Amino acid sequence: MMNMIEVLQAHMEHSKEEGYIGKVEFKVEGHEHPYEITLHSKRGKDDWSYALNFLNESGKEEDIEAVEELLEEDEYFDKLVEAAQSSLTK
Repeated sequence: MMNMIEVLQAHMEHSKEEGYIGKVEFKVEGHEHPYEITLHSKRGKDDWSYALNFLNESGKEEDIEAVEELLEEDEYFDKLVEAAQSSLTK
């Protein structure tokens, strides 16, 4: 069921001052518009905060609410975090 979310692009940077900041652009199966999530963590562990938005143009409020619910399931949120972390240059 992981194919509900398709990662389009992912990026993450790290600095001592800001910690880890990532951005992931993704599509959700059956949704008209793609999304972007901005991730932030001081330590890069389990303390992630995020902001979810439509990528290019606004879509339906109920679509973004459905994605919020989807991200409450750790496997989907973790997939986006992992996509961003995989772009981090060590």
